[in-house]
Amino acid sequence: MITKFHVLYVGQIELDNIGRDGTPANERRYSDERLREAFFSARDVARTMDETGFDVLWMAEHHFQREGYEVFPNLVQLGLWLATQTKRLKFGCAFNILPMWHPVRLAEDYAMADIVTDGRVIMGVGRGYHTREVESFGAPLIDADKNRALFEEQVELLLKCFNEPQFHHKGRHYEVPPPVEFRGYTLKDVTMVPRPKHRPVEIWMPIASGRTIDMLAKYGFKGMVTFNGEKILDDMLRGYQAACEKHGRPKQLGEDVIWGAGVYLADNQAEAIRKLEPAHDERFKWFAPFGFVRYADDEGRAWGSPGAPAQTPTLAEGIRQKAWFCGSPKDVIDGIKSIEAKYPGLDSFMIHWCEGMGPKEFQEQLRWFAKDVIPAFRNR
Repeated sequence: MITKFHVLYVGQIELDNIGRDGTPANERRYSDERLREAFFSARDVARTMDETGFDVLWMAEHHFQREGYEVFPNLVQLGLWLATQTKRLKFGCAFNILPMWHPVRLAEDYAMADIVTDGRVIMGVGRGYHTREVESFGAPLIDADKNRALFEEQVELLLKCFNEPQFHHKGRHYEVPPPVEFRGYTLKDVTMVPRPKHRPVEIWMPIASGRTIDMLAKYGFKGMVTFNGEKILDDMLRGYQAACEKHGRPKQLGEDVIWGAGVYLADNQAEAIRKLEPAHDERFKWFAPFGFVRYADDEGRAWGSPGAPAQTPTLAEGIRQKAWFCGSPKDVIDGIKSIEAKYPGLDSFMIHWCEGMGPKEFQEQLRWFAKDVIPAFRNR
């Protein structure tokens, strides 16, 4: 039963001239002053969420994005600051891109944030998908096998940092510590200082391919599924449940998963579509070329797979696939409940802040959602 409500803010600034026929994504350029706006938008939205009863604000790590779509380079640091600006809201990392970090350094930063915020920063990890970002940090992405191998070793080292009082790691990419002399003896192991206060550390990953799902289940990680059409969502949740069962971690269908979708409230669906459509289209101008349209055709094939469509989606298609819920509070409640009813373990729903929508409008949507939608789930 859904009782927890989250928001995903990937870090866009307030974009101008949005929509399908607006400024092409690759032609957007913004000044340093404009790009700084996103940090204060995050603060304002976090305060609104804190006041209105939301649970977690999730944010995304990205680099070099002069286009203004995703401008947060350090989620642990950002979450730590936002915790000082709010009272109870938690801040999720969706996701720290491990190939752009040394895993020990990330583990140390997270442990410090966990201690000083008393657990209000939530760890998440991912492999990355922007070549401009990952390859510029000297890590592989174009070669998917090398990227996966690096990521899996980084996860191994990260978990040693969190879980072992002292450790030695020697793999293909890292040796920690190396066998060097220190104060008259040869290093054989190290202890990460500090270690997190809250252990075992709750770690989240995006649920995507079958190999990714198996890795989540193997390590006991929790999963996030956002903007998936109804058929793809079902495939992912059932695949995750089956993988957890295989690894001796049985779960109810939907358990330990955050399901995310787009939401827009208005007096009726037609009005919601009219108001949301430019922002929706702006979002997919940026994201569709990365392959992030997880819809299925009428035969159940994922978009972009052989024989299935690969075009930029319309809002009408997103509504049909139940990746977007638009209309009155009742329309949105009924839509969310239609998915909730299929998954007895599902307890978390996440609103994706659509990249073309300004912060003032989004905060109005959050207040309305908190007032007229959340009570339908929590008061039952």
